[in-house]
Amino acid sequence: MMAAKMFTIHFYVTFLLFTIRVSSSFIDYGENYRRNVSLELNPGLNSSLTPPPLGVGLIHVRALGQNDTLHYLFCSLGAPALLLVHTNSTSSKVEVDWPVFLSANASGSLRVTPESTVLHRNALIFTRLWEYSDVNDTAEPELLPFSSFFQPYELQNFTWGDLRKKLDPTAHTALLCGGDSSESFSNGSLCLKFSAFGSVGREKGWPSLLHNANSSQVRVWLDGVTPRSNRSRFSLELQSVGSTNPLTRVNVLQSIDDEYTPSIFKVAQWVSSPGNSSSPILSYAQWKPVAYRKASPVFEDATPCHHSTPVAIAQRPPSGLVLAYFGEGRQTTGLNITFSIAGDPFYNTTNYLSCVHYSAERGQCHQGIPLP
Repeated sequence: MMAAKMFTIHFYVTFLLFTIRVSSSFIDYGENYRRNVSLELNPGLNSSLTPPPLGVGLIHVRALGQNDTLHYLFCSLGAPALLLVHTNSTSSKVEVDWPVFLSANASGSLRVTPESTVLHRNALIFTRLWEYSDVNDTAEPELLPFSSFFQPYELQNFTWGDLRKKLDPTAHTALLCGGDSSESFSNGSLCLKFSAFGSVGREKGWPSLLHNANSSQVRVWLDGVTPRSNRSRFSLELQSVGSTNPLTRVNVLQSIDDEYTPSIFKVAQWVSSPGNSSSPILSYAQWKPVAYRKASPVFEDATPCHHSTPVAIAQRPPSGLVLAYFGEGRQTTGLNITFSIAGDPFYNTTNYLSCVHYSAERGQCHQGIPLP
């Protein structure tokens, strides 16, 4: 049996909201524009009457502007998910029917009211972690046979820690860590750190993505997970659900802020927009195409990553939050973010857990998201 080793990888996804109907007000305020941000856990829940299951929590952040509100909901019921709802009201609120929300048929149990004030809504769901054996050191999983892939880790089946113990209402952050019952996660975990912002700024650590008053962030890392081969690499599967315009395409843009992310001159944006590529962007998930071998990396700890082409998915994401708010029948898209390039160290030969992914045939989207 392969000896267990403790390795860490960090990669970062920032989910930001810009709605064209009020974008002029964002531009007018520029870098000085601020929102009044507040955070609460399990809004409206009387835990003595309806105690949530162990490891299940719902974070609600209310980012109040001068004439609008951004509602962020981060939830660990099923696959972890981040929901954004933008309203044109300063008095809109989140309502949760908790007994129904925690049931198997939760459709319609979470609302943002008044519903007539909702301008835009979109959700980002973290669905699977894929692992494959890169026997030829190509870092191109789409070229590998089906037999090279291990059974994916289904994040809906993970056991998550108690959000109450990892909550910082002042900093507007929440940390969610968990794993499954397999031997690989016996000494390791997958963590997602949610942050909401009320003004322009950057985090101190790489990749130092620029955020503003209209953005939130989810930082994701694997720590101490044992690989299933000595040439393992990994990737993360993400899915998106929207009311009428889910995230459907990825734009790769040139970036000149390499003083914050050395040698990385691009940024990827998975965007939601009506119609063609010239239509205005409603919201987007953004990331720098880079991963890091250590939690406090130096230049040599960086490694590139790449994404697959977004595809339509027939099934609803396995997220309790998505079911509760959107119900059934909403359009879903998904992609994989794959880490490393040919020649990069493998997981078990360096202090780096190389994030890799599982590839499915194009006719098997229910099993995973195909690569280009």
